[in-house]
Amino acid sequence: MTSPDRKTRGRTSPGRLQGLDAYLLHEERALLTRREDAWAHAAFVDVGFGEHPWTTLDSARAFRDVHPELPVVGVELDAHRVAAAQAHVDALTDFRQGGFSLPLRPGETVRLIRAMNLLRGYRPEDVPGIHHTLGGALLEGGLLVEGSTDTSGAVLVAHLLRRVPGGLSREALLFHTDFSRGFAPVLFRDWLPRDFRRRVKPGEPIHAFFARWTEAWEQARAAGPLSPPDAFRQSVLGLAERIEGLDTRAWLLEHGYVLWRPRGGVFQ
Repeated sequence: MTSPDRKTRGRTSPGRLQGLDAYLLHEERALLTRREDAWAHAAFVDVGFGEHPWTTLDSARAFRDVHPELPVVGVELDAHRVAAAQAHVDALTDFRQGGFSLPLRPGETVRLIRAMNLLRGYRPEDVPGIHHTLGGALLEGGLLVEGSTDTSGAVLVAHLLRRVPGGLSREALLFHTDFSRGFAPVLFRDWLPRDFRRRVKPGEPIHAFFARWTEAWEQARAAGPLSPPDAFRQSVLGLAERIEGLDTRAWLLEHGYVLWRPRGGVFQ
C-alpha cells in the first residue's frame, strides 16, 4: 500500500496546519493531556511531514503548552528528508523513516496520528485500508486526523476517526476556513479527503450536504451584504436546520469550524 518508490510532494510551510492545531487544543485537550497508564508517554505521530518538518515542529510547540512532556514522532518515506530533520531531534522529538505501518519502537504508544495532505495521490478505494493500518497504532480512544488543506492552510477538510473496540469509528468531518479567501461552501470541495473528492455528484450523501449548505448560504446572502465570517455563521446555522449532526457551538462558528457528526458516523 505504501511504496518507498512512490514520489512524495511534501512542500509545506510553517503555520499551514495551525487551524487544525487550534481545533485539537480546544476540542481534544483531554486526549492531548491524558497521562494515566499507557497514556503516560503516548505520542503524537505526524505522518508525511514533508520536505521540511515545519508543521510537525509547530504542532509540537502548540501541544506542549498543555502537555510539556508530549513525545512527538515525525514519519517520512524519503530518507533524505528524515536525515535533514535530524537537526531538530531532541529528548521528546524524533524523526523516522517509514510509511503507514508506523516505525514505532517496542512499548511505544500513540494518542494522536495526523496524516494531512498525504492521500491525494492515492486511489479512493485504498483509503479505508490506509485508515485501518494507521488506526491500528492508536490506543483505544485515540484519534486519527486525515485530510487536506490548500497550500496556505486557509481552507481545510479532515476526517476525524476514533479508535474504538474493534477498529476505527468515522466520527466526524471537520471543515475550517480562516476567511482569507472569503467564504462560500464551494471553497471546501477541492480539499475534501481523498475518498470524497469524486463523490460530490447527485445521489451521494456528500453532494446532498453541499447542496443544502449552498442553499443556506444563498438564503443568508439574499438578506443583504454579509462579511465572510457572518455569511459563514449564518449559512452553518441554516445548514443545521436542513441536516442532522451539525455542531453549532459558538466557539466553532466564531473561529471558522464546521463539525459534522452524522448519526452512525460519517458514511463510507
